Amino acid sequence: MAIEFTRVSRQEELKEILVLQEQNLATNLTEKEIEKEGFVTVTHTLDLLSKMNMVCPHIIAKDKGRVIGYALCMHPDFSREIPVLLSMFEQIREVVPKEQLYMVMGQVCIDKAYRGKGIFRGLYKTMKRSLNSSFELIVTEVDGRNQRSLNAHLAIGFNTIKKYQSDGRDWYLIAL
Repeated sequence: MAIEFTRVSRQEELKEILVLQEQNLATNLTEKEIEKEGFVTVTHTLDLLSKMNMVCPHIIAKDKGRVIGYALCMHPDFSREIPVLLSMFEQIREVVPKEQLYMVMGQVCIDKAYRGKGIFRGLYKTMKRSLNSSFELIVTEVDGRNQRSLNAHLAIGFNTIKKYQSDGRDWYLIAL
């Protein structure tokens, strides 16, 4: 298995991200799958993904030319585009100093068949290397119910910078 870690350069790759996202939305999974495999919360449109990609290309993992994992780059300029993320950006503004440049990892997802093979770590390693000269922090949040994701983020070096509640859920705001 020769996994290629790169940045989105074609519209077809954005469409493949959306297929993977759809397959892993919490609303499309059973409680058992959510507990075992984790889930994603936000649904993006092709238009929004494209706009975000123009500002900062997303990080993807590909196997035989097919997207099998992604980590979305969401510049703070998009903070008002997704209603469910408004509270996250509000929390970021409270704890990250204004002068500190950061990028939000807008969502990470790996195809079920490729989990546990280092893809998650590879996506973040590529993201960190790609953004290193422009941003001091990579910030994201994880739903407290998504223990698989939270544990994976903490294992690769993310630190919790704030825990808060929004929409009746516990959220962990974390930074790398």
